[in-house]
Amino acid sequence: MSVLVLAAAALGGCAFNCADKKSVAYFPNDSFEPAKVLLDESGRVVNAHGAGFLYDGGRYYMFGEHKLGGELGNKALVGVHCYSSADLLNWRDEGIALPMSEDPNSPIIKGTILERPKVVYNAATKKYVMFFHLEKRSGPTAKSTNIDDILAEKSDYSAAMLGTAVSDKPEGPYNFLSAGRINAGKYPAGREAHFKAVRAELDAKYPNWKTAPHRKRKGENPALDGQIFLRDFDGGQMSRDFTVFVDDDKTAYVFTASEDNLTLHIHELDASYTGFTGKFARALIGGENEAPAVFKKGGKYFMFSSHCTGWAPNAGRISTADSPLGEWRELGNPCRGDGREETLFAPEAKADTTFRSQSTYVISVIGKKDAFIYVGDRWMPQDAIDGRYVFLPVEWENSTPVIRWRDSWELSLFDAVK
Repeated sequence: MSVLVLAAAALGGCAFNCADKKSVAYFPNDSFEPAKVLLDESGRVVNAHGAGFLYDGGRYYMFGEHKLGGELGNKALVGVHCYSSADLLNWRDEGIALPMSEDPNSPIIKGTILERPKVVYNAATKKYVMFFHLEKRSGPTAKSTNIDDILAEKSDYSAAMLGTAVSDKPEGPYNFLSAGRINAGKYPAGREAHFKAVRAELDAKYPNWKTAPHRKRKGENPALDGQIFLRDFDGGQMSRDFTVFVDDDKTAYVFTASEDNLTLHIHELDASYTGFTGKFARALIGGENEAPAVFKKGGKYFMFSSHCTGWAPNAGRISTADSPLGEWRELGNPCRGDGREETLFAPEAKADTTFRSQSTYVISVIGKKDAFIYVGDRWMPQDAIDGRYVFLPVEWENSTPVIRWRDSWELSLFDAVK
């Protein structure tokens, strides 16, 4: 354990406790350099993967997964790390906003899967609400916090839960509230009669349809006929890769990969942002989308997402709709050009791999009209702590968002856009 922790501390900031000393000399950043090593103002490597962003009180806050070195870093042993910045370039370490628990009965026990934290502010309750994808540990060592036990456990993504925590301050600490499936016993808006008819047909023709794989025969897609949605109807819908979007009227929505990652669900949050109204929609049914990142321009809603290829990058997607609940339609791959990133692992990061990244968030730049930044992760599952951050400006071709590779760029780029 000591070797792993020391390595993590050297590479990625504080592993379990933070020292006051700087790790290396720090020179302030004046430009974005996508996928280069990003240091915080203490000279440590920024450790906040699958990040979400919040603007509050003149500062941007970044919340992400704190990872350790090696494959162990793909499990959560530390928690959600928070950083803040006045300019999106230079980041101050704000510490661990939500620590993993030593309690063997806690849903966020060390060693579980906790991914893609996102935080929104609720002006009515004056609370900061954190969301995260959470999976359960399973097997005989599931309640152990021993590092060897955690390392030996096979990751299990079958729980597919959404977790929540709250705080009085953006940087935390956050108090865990709950985790579970979403909208159990609820039908998509306007689709109750349809799904009741589908269920009746399934019951009549396939008595064991909830557990048997017979509807996954070659050429069939169980998401298209609603089989997977109905399978999860009573226990609640799955939530894996997700994001949270707050609209101009302060209504908030969770966009999440559901139905075994085949279909995206968009769930309306209640006024507290800690529960759901029961109103939701299915989007891009059967399209296999994950890693949604949502933003709004000129009354239109846009969503970056990726295909489902595990840790490997793929051609990104951009979709659009006239309202959060859809209907959503795909516009194709938003990436343009070949792109270039000279690293040992990715000598040619091209547009057909989203510049070797996967979407996690779109930042709206405060003080600049219609200025948005695509943020993606360059995952390194073999050495999780070395995952890099890809910040690229969102540009436009007519009314379609596009992304081009830039070795270096500055926020002044947005000033030149008419």
